[in-house]
Amino acid sequence: MTNERDHLLAVAPGQSGQGREPARSGGAQEMTSPGGGCHGGEAELRRAAELAGKEDTLTGYAEDYPVGPHDQPQTMCPAFGSLRVGLRMRRTATVLVGSGCCVYGLTFTSHFYGARRTVGYVPFDSESLVSGRLFEDIREAVDELADPARYDAIVVTNLCVPTASGVPLRLLPKTVNGVRIIGIDVPGFGVPTHAEAKDILAGAMLGYARAEAEQGPVQAPRHGVSDKPTVTLLGELFPGDPVGIGHMLDPLGLAVGPVVPTREWRELYMALDCAVAAAIHPHYTRSVREFETAGRPVIGSAPVGHDGTASWLDAIGEACGVARSRVDAAKARLLPPIRAALADAPIKGRITLSGYEGSELLVARLLVESGADLRYVGTACPRTKWSDADRDWLTARGVHIQYRASLEDDAAAMREYRPDLAIVTPAGNPKAKRMPIPGLYFTNLISARPLMGVAGAGSLSQVINSAIASRSRYETMNAFFAGEGRDPLLSHGKTAGHAVAAGAGRC
Repeated sequence: MTNERDHLLAVAPGQSGQGREPARSGGAQEMTSPGGGCHGGEAELRRAAELAGKEDTLTGYAEDYPVGPHDQPQTMCPAFGSLRVGLRMRRTATVLVGSGCCVYGLTFTSHFYGARRTVGYVPFDSESLVSGRLFEDIREAVDELADPARYDAIVVTNLCVPTASGVPLRLLPKTVNGVRIIGIDVPGFGVPTHAEAKDILAGAMLGYARAEAEQGPVQAPRHGVSDKPTVTLLGELFPGDPVGIGHMLDPLGLAVGPVVPTREWRELYMALDCAVAAAIHPHYTRSVREFETAGRPVIGSAPVGHDGTASWLDAIGEACGVARSRVDAAKARLLPPIRAALADAPIKGRITLSGYEGSELLVARLLVESGADLRYVGTACPRTKWSDADRDWLTARGVHIQYRASLEDDAAAMREYRPDLAIVTPAGNPKAKRMPIPGLYFTNLISARPLMGVAGAGSLSQVINSAIASRSRYETMNAFFAGEGRDPLLSHGKTAGHAVAAGAGRC
């Protein structure tokens, strides 16, 4: 067991439970080496998982998170998304079950992004994997951690090898000592992106909380219950945006509710007890299903820019039964300052935009309304009906949208449109610099800013205009290093929307 300050806690390292029948996994023999199994290839891992009884899980993921034109865009390990959700919740313990290299990489990345929580880890070897003792070790880990004075819930996550081996987290008890147990599979060969893995855990928690609420009274939120009908927001947002949205809802007699993924278990009850759920990030398919099962309407898009805010307020008003006159009065009050803020902070230049958070189309709308010549939007997330309004608005203005975009798509768009600025994923940044085009990292420099209402209207212009103005420095640097190195993605003739993702699979 490592020191708490190391943020990695090895629990139940191979001591099987006394008096328990081991839960054997039907396909464990397929993964004879936990160290090398995760590198066996996506097809082999998927076949092993199906033989081991995980076919329903993988089929459900395929239905909820459809792939195409590329099976997996080149983003980080999807389990990072669900890990991040768990680590940001109060009174929630997180346990990973997977190969040591994967666990190290995930914990390193999570703490790089600011998590200051211990991550539980159940190690295994070939013997414990094949014999079923690994499941018993997981049960011991849960028993050891289930302290109701410290935790409301424990999240246990199977990574690639345990999923492919059929480790049956569904057989874990639903509660231990009053602590909720949530078991999920997040294999790299079955979940396309880390953004969708957030929905896997958020949806599982909402489903658990909904079942609890159906059984009787539940714990009130830490800050009490609103005396107004509330709007639950789906998607990880900049902290100031829910506040801004609350100001926009107030004239309608509504209040902003929790943001899902929530920061505490008790917030799940209030999230479900809303007047309407707003799918700000449109890929939260399982979470949306829980709201619909609870009888709550769901709307898409977001109050971003002038047109987006007007349409979103209309949709909110209709879903909540707010009088048309009241909605029109709110729009008359809220929209002119947004229009003025956009006019006061214009963006001039041609831009391509790529990201994998799920908010790419919202940022794109804001860029267009700010005056940018936006040609291409690439998002690693799939198309869903909750982003159709944004897609229609953008395509009507000549913007090419690529769902499940690959690095090759993004590079082809930069080459085809030769923008003044490329908003990119980390892997796309060096591609832009080699062209040479200024590049800004979407996650850290663009989406980590207010996007909604008046605050969002003027939030992007300074950083974007400054980057565009720095192009001469990129050209000087490129000329200095001319002839050094070679990038194959910049040497072929593919065009945006037609590039083929090569080697997009991950372990």
